[in-house]
Amino acid sequence: MSDRSHRHPEDSGAPSVGGPALRTHPSGGPPERLLAICLAVASGFWGLAALRHALLQSNSFDLGLFDQWVWLISRGLAPVSSQSADLHLLTDHGAWLLYGLAPLYVLLPTVQWLLALQALSLAFTAVPLWILARDAGLPQGLRWTVCGLWWLQPVVFNTNLFDFHPEVLAMPLLVVLVIAGRRQWIGAWAGLILLILGCRDGLALVTLGLALEQAVRRRWRLAGLGLGLSLGWLALLSGWLYPLLTARYPGVNAGTSRYSYLGDSIGAIALGLIQHPQRIMGHVDWAGAAVYLLLLALPLLPFWRRVSLPILLAGVPLIAVNILSESGAQRSLVHHYSLPLAVIGVVAALDGLASEGERRVPWRRIAWAAACWAALAKPWFFTGPYLGRLAMVPESRSALELVKPGDAIATTSYLAPHLSGRRIVLFPAASDGDLETLERRRGINLLLLHPQVPGWASEGELQRSLLEQARRRGWSCRSWPRGLQLCRRLA
Repeated sequence: MSDRSHRHPEDSGAPSVGGPALRTHPSGGPPERLLAICLAVASGFWGLAALRHALLQSNSFDLGLFDQWVWLISRGLAPVSSQSADLHLLTDHGAWLLYGLAPLYVLLPTVQWLLALQALSLAFTAVPLWILARDAGLPQGLRWTVCGLWWLQPVVFNTNLFDFHPEVLAMPLLVVLVIAGRRQWIGAWAGLILLILGCRDGLALVTLGLALEQAVRRRWRLAGLGLGLSLGWLALLSGWLYPLLTARYPGVNAGTSRYSYLGDSIGAIALGLIQHPQRIMGHVDWAGAAVYLLLLALPLLPFWRRVSLPILLAGVPLIAVNILSESGAQRSLVHHYSLPLAVIGVVAALDGLASEGERRVPWRRIAWAAACWAALAKPWFFTGPYLGRLAMVPESRSALELVKPGDAIATTSYLAPHLSGRRIVLFPAASDGDLETLERRRGINLLLLHPQVPGWASEGELQRSLLEQARRRGWSCRSWPRGLQLCRRLA
């Protein structure tokens, strides 16, 4: 492929094989119709995510965590979450870009900001993909094909529904990074890598992979810069920032625990891979890894060609880490861990389309991608799993109205993200001890629990015990017919 932009009849308004010319932005950007469709897709994504949240299917991990962190920053407080053993925001994957969301919470403190931004990022990733397709010389019909392939990625739909994760904000930036690499814009390449790394430490694996792609293409300055920034950021986090923060705040990034058989830090894990490669054989589920790779490739495989190999190489570091993890969630299209691989896969499909020299829309291959979406995306969760707490919604809303802004709350994991805009909110676990301990250490003055449906990482027996203790200590308690109970400590 050429690194330079091409002009085509579509860009000048002339008719094209892909259909009538689209009206483009005066600056030469994407057509207005694309922006309108992206906005419609984003509205749909946001509506579904908000509906899932309203159905009590979101959780403390991770929506409640990120909501509380950004709320704390917006109030000028240290972003140390009460929901995760005093974990500092930056200890959780070094996502410094989230500090930039605090002004939104000053305007209006609501978790909907996170859901909306996630939906917008996922939908509007199609815009830089359109630009990249134009640079590759694709006619407008195939540019729409590339955008459609992105929206049809199962992991895109599923990630939008799986609470909130800051690396989602980097997806459009990743495509722009590819554009900067192909246009050989060195300054933009460096700046974009720094922004992407600020969304999550694990994205260093993706920027490292894109640096490898540049090396394959013999663009040595871009490759060296990407390699240096990616590895340098990981070294800075593991050698300085994480130890500095954990010395002051006890919370620990749980990510490295998934590779405990290799080491207990980023550096130790990398060293373990070199010194003890035999350990991999005993810990990796190779059959599961094969299925994971197949599901990743299935929607886009018909579009890939030999010219797709360099960009596909960029996904190798992240794929390797996902396979090495002891957590099966990292080898699932339900979770967010494989989302950057969807960007790489769609760009590889774009390269394949550009190499064919075909100007007609490949409807059969698009139908295949749509069939894979129907099989692997999870819209049907709204017909079953997401309705599991529907009967509890009216009582929960009634109880949430009784919570005051200054309350320190122990609640269930699925109610926590509805209450996370405060200093103290947690879901009771066995390690929290009795009610007296929660009062003394955390200042808890309100229990909002549901022993019959205790939620993630809690137990019904523990919640019943806390409620009984509250009654014995003279707290004012109220119950609802379906089992939800609220107890408030009297002043």
